[in-house]
Amino acid sequence: MKLNLLLLCLCFSVSVWAKTPAHHYVVIKTDKGECLLKLYNETPKHRDNFVKLVKDGYYDGLLFHRVIQNFMIQGGDPDSRYAAEKQALGNGGPDYRIPAEIQEGLIHKKGTIGAARDNNPAKQSSASQFYLVQGRVFSPAALDSLEQFRLNGKKLSAAQRQAYSTIGGTPHLDGNYTVFGELLSGVEVIDSIAAVATDERDRPLKDVRMSMTLLTRREALNLEREAAGLKPKTGLLTKFFDLFSSRYY
Repeated sequence: MKLNLLLLCLCFSVSVWAKTPAHHYVVIKTDKGECLLKLYNETPKHRDNFVKLVKDGYYDGLLFHRVIQNFMIQGGDPDSRYAAEKQALGNGGPDYRIPAEIQEGLIHKKGTIGAARDNNPAKQSSASQFYLVQGRVFSPAALDSLEQFRLNGKKLSAAQRQAYSTIGGTPHLDGNYTVFGELLSGVEVIDSIAAVATDERDRPLKDVRMSMTLLTRREALNLEREAAGLKPKTGLLTKFFDLFSSRYY
């Protein structure tokens, strides 16, 4: 009887302590610095696919193979891992696509991550290739001009105009590609990579490589606690109960 009660108490305690973070987070390490990426829950297919690839080490050693200043930096082609100098890149990846999850409120502001794709009519995404948005800051007059000439009269929302006139980004991509996350830190790394010298295919003349790590459940929980102004949980009791929880989530 006492043993059953003890087990019941232990199970209850584990369930209380085994909270799930609100988001998934990925550390992107590059030759130019480190970024922290938050993945959006509004795009679960892209989120889950990206998490799986990161956990599998898929991106480790790959290049940012397409870099255009004031636009974006692109990577995720597995053919880039051992690519020869001047080799054309951009067509590699898993043999499946991710259904489009284009959301009106998820826009191409600076620091967001979007899924690359070809010109398929369903706007399905590449399973591995992605881009980090740099873009530029637009004046109100430039946004008016963009609406008229590039967006064929389509009006930007107040939120879009606010973001693109302050943070900056690439507004003409909205509605055409899936945005599935944003950088919480390290946005300046995009600027550093975007500034490198490139060849006629927009490939950096000097390779810029990446590696990625998914934050564990505890690391993600502590990150969210600190964002809320709370102290991270690192004590012995936390570590004990974490033994009974999955490392990830």
